[in-house]
Amino acid sequence: MDNQRLILLLVFSFSLVMLWEAWQKQELPRTAPLAVATQGAAATPSAAAIPVPTTEPGATNPAAAPLPAAVTAPAAATPAMLVVNTDLFVARISAQGGDLVHLELTQQRATEDKTRNFVLFDNGTQHFYEAQSGLTGEGQVNHKSIYQLPASEYRLKDGQDTLEVRLAAPVSANGLRVEKIYTFHRGSYEIGISHQIVNQGALPVSLHAYFQIARDSKPPEGNPHMVSTFTGPAVYTEQEKYQKISFEDIAKGKDKHATKADNGWIAMVQHYFVAALLPPDKVEREFFTRKIGDDLYSAGVILPVGTIAPGATGKIGVQLYAGPQEQDKLAKIAPGLNLVVDYGWLTVVAAPLFWVLELLHKLVGNWGWSIILLTVLLKLIFFPLSAASFKSMAKMKLVTPKMTKLKETYGDDKTRLQQEMMELYKREKINPFGSCLPMLVQIPVFISLYWVLLGTAEMRYAPWLGWIQDLSAKDPYYILPLLMGATMLMQTRLNPTPPDPIQAKVMTFMPIVFTGMFLFSPAGLVLYWTVNNLLSIAQQWQINRMIEGGKKT
Repeated sequence: MDNQRLILLLVFSFSLVMLWEAWQKQELPRTAPLAVATQGAAATPSAAAIPVPTTEPGATNPAAAPLPAAVTAPAAATPAMLVVNTDLFVARISAQGGDLVHLELTQQRATEDKTRNFVLFDNGTQHFYEAQSGLTGEGQVNHKSIYQLPASEYRLKDGQDTLEVRLAAPVSANGLRVEKIYTFHRGSYEIGISHQIVNQGALPVSLHAYFQIARDSKPPEGNPHMVSTFTGPAVYTEQEKYQKISFEDIAKGKDKHATKADNGWIAMVQHYFVAALLPPDKVEREFFTRKIGDDLYSAGVILPVGTIAPGATGKIGVQLYAGPQEQDKLAKIAPGLNLVVDYGWLTVVAAPLFWVLELLHKLVGNWGWSIILLTVLLKLIFFPLSAASFKSMAKMKLVTPKMTKLKETYGDDKTRLQQEMMELYKREKINPFGSCLPMLVQIPVFISLYWVLLGTAEMRYAPWLGWIQDLSAKDPYYILPLLMGATMLMQTRLNPTPPDPIQAKVMTFMPIVFTGMFLFSPAGLVLYWTVNNLLSIAQQWQINRMIEGGKKT
């Protein structure tokens, strides 16, 4: 019995630590916006090696000449901007490098201020996050070159499915005329980014192009959840599968990941959203990650343009997915892209749980009711185990007075006490560990479901009913947490009171502590826990009634 309660206390302690982290993240003040270093002049690039950072304009590395990188010197002037409006985006493209420096998702609300649209890319207002590209090689057009903007604004018109934006760079010294082309599609979070190169010179040229996403290491705004989700680069290839790369490892030069392949993609991942560079299939590519400034990192890919003869034209490009981590759509866009949804270390259990949750959502059309149905379904699956657990606790409750008497009689003789307690268990046909095994078996499922409710973008701003209009945010009126605390208190009353006074006090205060922590947890998690408690209370009450009435269960 002591071992049983020890296991229970360990489980509660683990949950308590997770909830305490949630409360701290909710209450701690946010850090001030980062002063972002601006990019400087290009270094001598080379497509033969993975790029390395340079801190001096024009600096070169004879071993591995770098792509253009960040410096701390401020820009001379603010570059001109081109604004693109579509059904899903408000995008800003800078004349400097033709970079995509601002991306506002018009169908996604901001986390902290629901009256604003969510901003994924940002060039320094809140943090630094943008998509850059260019050609490698000395004197070539790169993400520091100045492009000519064709207009100040583009708009996807009614009835128009595709919008193409072309930016032209000055002809290079070796006679290359480069255009950067952005292609937006109605109803799609994919943006085509390509370079078209016309060789107006007298000699053939062999070129490579790079595409990279530059970002600081700041986590996304407003993350009051129990455990931090992953923020940083990720690489996927068929050979090495999905690999997450931390900013810390990049800074220390320990970023180990796939580098060369003819398949796969590279991305920047954050909670609910992802920006992924998707090169064409069966094209040789070289992935890279690097630190390019003070708290500034890049992840990208180098692609071959090939040799362009005089008078000929070459073209290379990628698809940029920049949007929510909606798993059914991600899986169709590229192999393994749905893996960016962070389920922690229990993905093997969490992924099937989400599949079932999504199936239920297709049937009922509401994520709140889907959570309730999934909770009921899990309860039915584990019914035999939980019934055995509750039966054991019910019997333990009946023999609690006898156990208390044994402790009073043999309290000074631990060996004799254990012997007498085992005899009592044998006479009453009680397995002292009967309620432990079911609980241990269900722990991975419960933690996996926690990750599903925490990590799925589909839950973001998903309403349930009445006052619950966002299952990913806390209950605005704290009704669900208080109801959860009441159900937890009721469940505690149905359990046998621990003979040990300290354990009894811990069990008494546990509902109060959990209620306090759940005040700041996502409503979807609180809804699951509350429904699970209600089902457990009903099951435990019925078993207690049958045991106390002398009926067989």
